[in-house]
Amino acid sequence: MNTIGMFILILAISYLLGSIPWGIIISKKFFGFDIRTKGSGNMGSTNVFRILGVKWGIIVQLLDILKGVAAVFIATELGKSITFPNVINVFQDITIIKFVAGFTAVLGHIFTVFANFKGGKGINTALGMLLAIAPIEVAIAVGVFLIILFLSGYVSLGSILAGIAVPSTLFVRYNIFGINIHGYHFLIYAFIILSIVVIYTHRVNIKRLLEGREHHFAKLQLVKIKFFQPKV
Repeated sequence: MNTIGMFILILAISYLLGSIPWGIIISKKFFGFDIRTKGSGNMGSTNVFRILGVKWGIIVQLLDILKGVAAVFIATELGKSITFPNVINVFQDITIIKFVAGFTAVLGHIFTVFANFKGGKGINTALGMLLAIAPIEVAIAVGVFLIILFLSGYVSLGSILAGIAVPSTLFVRYNIFGINIHGYHFLIYAFIILSIVVIYTHRVNIKRLLEGREHHFAKLQLVKIKFFQPKV
């Protein structure tokens, strides 16, 4: 198979992997209803946590993360022979391929072909992709997410700030601490684009946060701060 054909195959596999609507599949198979008909109307793990409980929320979360991880690893194997013109080296080439595959899986989750192109927000699938590409940045972003979650009780706010933390951490590590990061000049722009997508998919949540109407997990707010309390 030629380069273009292989690249198209990688994109197709990544999109289909990302499109698997685990939240919908599990809610229909084990509970007899579509998870999108309850709670926030989203098929992602946050709504599953809210409606089906912690166990099923964790299962859906892990499955959605694995979609991103799988897309990157499959792309790594299939894309070994692919090179792009005017790119510095093969490592940079494979970095581009891995990111594009992971990003396509995220788009598959957001616009799933199996649910009329109306999916989730893509956070967990993006997390899986980033775990496979930039584990240190992900570790810091997870820390940001947990801090915000325990301070505010808002999953959406934690997700948004964690998404912003990924390119920010990459920038600081490379430019301030002088750490050599292969593929940095591509990844910094790629991660900024990913952050923009995360913010866009949370636009309704941002509106609700500003209005004080966002879904709030009071039990997860370990530190009570008045600023983060929902309006009654």
